[in-house]
Order: sequence, then structure tokens, then C-alpha cells
Amino acid sequence: MAAIPFREVPSPRRDLRELLEINYKNRNLVHLTSGNVVPLLKNSIWLVVRGMVKLGAVSLHGDEMLLGLAGPNEPFGQPFTVVEAYEAVVLVDSDLLCISTAEIQQSPQLAIALVDAIAIRYRQAELMLALLGLKRVDERVCGFLELLAQDYGQPCSAGLRLSVRLTHQEIASALSTTRVTVTRVIGQLRNEGWLTLDSDRHLVISHLPKIMC
Repeated sequence: MAAIPFREVPSPRRDLRELLEINYKNRNLVHLTSGNVVPLLKNSIWLVVRGMVKLGAVSLHGDEMLLGLAGPNEPFGQPFTVVEAYEAVVLVDSDLLCISTAEIQQSPQLAIALVDAIAIRYRQAELMLALLGLKRVDERVCGFLELLAQDYGQPCSAGLRLSVRLTHQEIASALSTTRVTVTRVIGQLRNEGWLTLDSDRHLVISHLPKIMC
């Protein structure tokens, strides 16, 4: 997307995964199935080992808001937010690890690794804010899908496959638009070949030039 070029940043996920495997291999993981709400604890953070978690809140008017996503080796939790009515919902069957803030304070190596992981989440939040500044909704939708593909996409023969499934309403709430508009834009992107569906109906972003963005 020409309006907001993405910058390549080093990923701390491999280093964090190796650190956790060494120090927490005997710790029981919490397995939650899709749709379950993750309990947020005051003095603990959650780390996604496998799966995907949707971070959101409810506005004063009762509207659901998508605040971000947490994928493998990305942290989330109560200590990271001041938003009221904040909640974390499992998008796909996931394994999570709960780490207390006391444990983090006692392990400088873990603290440094988590700071790097939090930087990735901060980058995602900045890009989301930049997308909201775009006047054209089609550019917002393209940029949002590109962001998901860059952070969580899986390479396949047709491009980058998004294993995470978000409804058109969830995308609309993240981009300050309507579900009808998101559905229209995604339909146009599919017609132009920039976006396709695989056999499991996952979105795939192709390597074709982006016509609309």
C-alpha cells in the first residue's frame, strides 16, 4: 500500500520461543477453545504459545471494538491496558502461558525478550492508527489485510494465507467503517484477483499488483 509503506523489523519471536522452551517447558499450558474469554489477571500477563487471541472492548454506546490481535509468542494482559471493558477472546483453539509480573522482575533475560515482543505489538498499534487516518475506506481495508498478512500470514502457492478468521463486522469496527462497506471492498478485491479464498475458505493475499491500494 503506497500510503503507508511497511518497514521490515527484526522479529524477536524465535528468541522468545527458545527462552520459554528452556525455562517453562515443565509449566502446564492453558488450552482454550475458540470463542472462550481469557481471564485477565491483575499481576500476570498471558503469552500465546499456539493460536490467536482477539483483543477488544465495548464502547460506551455498546459497540464492540477490535483493539488488536495477539499471535504466537506475543503477550497481552491486564497490565498492558487502561481500557475499561477490555477483554481477550480466543479466535482459534489456543495454548496460552500465564506468567506473573514477579517472575518477569526476577528474570532480566525474560524481561528483555518480552520488551522486544511488546515492541511488535506497539508497532501494530501504530500502523492501525495510521490506517484510521486514511480517507479512503478501500485503502484502510487493504492496509489492514496487509498488516495481518505481514504479521500472521502463512506462505502458500497463491501468496500469503490468513489462518485467522475475522468477521466483516470485526474488520469494520477496527477501521471505523460499516460491515456493508467492508463486504463491498473485499468483494472488489476478490474480483480483481488481489484477494482469493482457499479450499478452507481462508483469505489469501496474492502477489499481484494492488490495483485499488
